[in-house]
Amino acid sequence: MTFRHICALILLTLGVAVLLLSATALIVLPRPYGRLHALTPATSLGVPLVALALAVETGPGRGAVKFLVIAALTAVGGPVTTMAIGRGTAQNDGLLRKDSPS
Repeated sequence: MTFRHICALILLTLGVAVLLLSATALIVLPRPYGRLHALTPATSLGVPLVALALAVETGPGRGAVKFLVIAALTAVGGPVTTMAIGRGTAQNDGLLRKDSPS
């Protein structure tokens, strides 16, 4: 086992652990707002860690760059999507006005 392989295994284990904890919280939490909080670590930490592990295992090259782009897009886009869904849910539940800017 090379050092690169060990690093990839550690990153993969951490990423899968975050994803499993998020999935467990998703099942346990009853309200939509709690479920959104449970999904945020999966998109901002779990998937990027898995993609980073795949990039490390792949080694230098175009494949690793693709995995890193996927990790960056997921890490940036996941919380933004969560905020948009939370805002839409709050507007639907009457907690925010439909025309409120913030």
